[in-house]
Amino acid sequence: MSSNLQALADLAEAIAKRRGESPDQSYTAKLLSQGVEKCAKKFGEEAVELALASMKRDKAHVAAEAADVLYHLVVLLEAADVPLSSVMDELERRKGVSGLAEKAARGKNP
Repeated sequence: MSSNLQALADLAEAIAKRRGESPDQSYTAKLLSQGVEKCAKKFGEEAVELALASMKRDKAHVAAEAADVLYHLVVLLEAADVPLSSVMDELERRKGVSGLAEKAARGKNP
């Protein structure tokens, strides 16, 4: 596994460990204690911030917001009890498949 992918796996592991910690001591534990709805809302907010930063074409700001999105995505996955490995497996399954064909198979319009 590349070091960047390992960093993502390490993040998922750290977030999972925070689940049982005190919400007063850990931001991650606080998010997780508020449930999947709050985690989903926070992820959405961060995704909008990334989109807005992208339009300004400030690469450092985009990278920072993207890091926030990845963090909040992994928190959301933890809250939803979906392991990061399931997401990675799905990406692997889609490798080499046209995006248009993949969307059509799921009944989504491209």
